[in-house]
Amino acid sequence: MPLYLSKFSYTPETWARLINSPEDRRKAAQAYIESAGGKLHGFWYAFGSHDGFNLWEAPDNVSMAAVALAISGGGALSSFETTVLLTVEETMEALRQAEQIKYRPPGA
Repeated sequence: MPLYLSKFSYTPETWARLINSPEDRRKAAQAYIESAGGKLHGFWYAFGSHDGFNLWEAPDNVSMAAVALAISGGGALSSFETTVLLTVEETMEALRQAEQIKYRPPGA
């Protein structure tokens, strides 16, 4: 199954709610992805431009998009970005296929 890396940031209101009532959000994230047939591989908080990161496994892009849409629509986050991760083998195959594509730069 494909892997996905999500970066998220909470709204100030969400941080205030978590300060008043601390909650391990890994359990919620796990339930969301499992409901779409996937698995949560990791959940981390961070300093910097994003408050946290998730590593997910989902059956396909549509399943992961459904989870991302549900989370984003919940109003607790100020940002949520998901990146599809490729294995080394998938990247090697893409490199082999790219060789067959005859790209022409604009104006050339």
